[in-house]
Amino acid sequence: MITMIAAAAENNALGKDNDLVWHLPDDFKRFKTLTTGHHIIMGRKTWESFPRPLPKRTHLVITRNKDYKAEGAIVVHAMEDALAFAKDDSNAFIIGGGEIYTIGLNFATHIELTRVHGEFEADAFFPEIDPAIWELQESVFHEADDKHKHAFTYETWKRR
Repeated sequence: MITMIAAAAENNALGKDNDLVWHLPDDFKRFKTLTTGHHIIMGRKTWESFPRPLPKRTHLVITRNKDYKAEGAIVVHAMEDALAFAKDDSNAFIIGGGEIYTIGLNFATHIELTRVHGEFEADAFFPEIDPAIWELQESVFHEADDKHKHAFTYETWKRR
């Protein structure tokens, strides 16, 4: 399996200035649970947004820069290279950003999307999910509460 995992607003906003525009602790926990023990594939800007590598995951960073170094990660130069490196993983995860998701949409078999209810100003966006290609398998709504300023829905999509 190749799974894209993201949190995106109703207008597909992912983030602004290389950061998220919301704080959803339960979504962070879900991300950790799903991705731990797996390869996580990301672009350079996503990698650089981390304070340090995420524990118990193999980090694959895609960049066009042939001289780029990323301590704690494996640097590759195309999605195909990242997927070849992760070929023995039962479920490799594509974790962003916007350009990597757009490329990854052609390779993914599943999407784990946290749909944040609201529209946000952003400079990075998740691609549109085409219902002719993707089928919604599960949808679980979460109300806004004292830890979550915004309501959200976990959506699991599978390629048809």
